[in-house]
Amino acid sequence: MRISRLYTSTELNAGKQIELDDENAHYVRTVLRLKKDAEIILFNGSGGEYLGSIIEVSRRAVVIDIKQWNNRSVESTLSVHLGLGISRGDRMDFSVQKVVELGVNVITPLITERCQVQFKGEKKSQRWVHWQKIVQHATEQSGRTQLPDLLEIDSLSTWVIQQQGLKVFLDPYAEHSLADLERPTQVTLLVGPEGGFSDAERTLAKAAGFIPVRMGARILRTETAALAALSAVQMLWGDFGTAKKSDDQCINVE
Repeated sequence: MRISRLYTSTELNAGKQIELDDENAHYVRTVLRLKKDAEIILFNGSGGEYLGSIIEVSRRAVVIDIKQWNNRSVESTLSVHLGLGISRGDRMDFSVQKVVELGVNVITPLITERCQVQFKGEKKSQRWVHWQKIVQHATEQSGRTQLPDLLEIDSLSTWVIQQQGLKVFLDPYAEHSLADLERPTQVTLLVGPEGGFSDAERTLAKAAGFIPVRMGARILRTETAALAALSAVQMLWGDFGTAKKSDDQCINVE
């Protein structure tokens, strides 16, 4: 039976009882519909996770008895920072959710020339909070114990000059692929919005040391490009290709 996982910013220690905040309590009570004595896994993003059981679930409070710490991690050995051109509505939400599942460590939403999203008043902070919730829930669902960092919304021109490690940006007109590059321990990926990067932005990225790479012969939508790039770097340099099988475990395809 699958045990529900929940992120909390609260300090966690085995043998301690904690009361969940209002939002998490509502989620446990109304969405998960967990009852007293149900088991639940808690983590606070600092590594590892805790097995607990619910000792009270009511309109007044949801209280968890923390029983056991499990020192587990599913983090890739490859550190990935994604600069993601902001796209509209569900496309951006989908991209943020899936790159977390694929093991990204840091995400920076970027305003680019062809960005079709306008931030007026408090819209910028509201969107950031919305994406942060998506990061949290994707971390819970995917079994990760470390919460990826969602940095503040930035401009492409400011962001590109601050990056380190192997720096690449997706460009359907590039001559090289990711497989042509040397193996890094840290990679910074830059993915454009709908409509891609302008010529000036390509020039800016190259001047900042970003290497243009292409993902095959086809032009990908922004949400497809981010997922394809994360999958490719995890297969080439991360943990997608780490599972080894003996000869008798090999899968035969007929």
